[in-house]
Amino acid sequence: MIDIDPNSNGLPGIAQLRDIVGAVMTVGLILSVLALIVSAIVWGFGANSSNPHLASRGKTGVLVSCGAAVLCGAAVTLINFFWTVGQAVN
Repeated sequence: MIDIDPNSNGLPGIAQLRDIVGAVMTVGLILSVLALIVSAIVWGFGANSSNPHLASRGKTGVLVSCGAAVLCGAAVTLINFFWTVGQAVN
């Protein structure tokens, strides 16, 4: 039986890689908030100008930006969950 776990000090630069991944997650969250604001403005403009196509695009943008924020925020938890599920497979 082989038992292998992640090694946090097996390669040089792991700490810097963690910092980079954290920064990318932060940028993703900031861009999600920006997309939410822009999409809400587009949705409001489309609704007030009686343009259903523009309003629909704004609604879609709001949903996509919220989904992206959820994925960025839950990425670590999702990876840990699937790692645990993968370890349980015999």
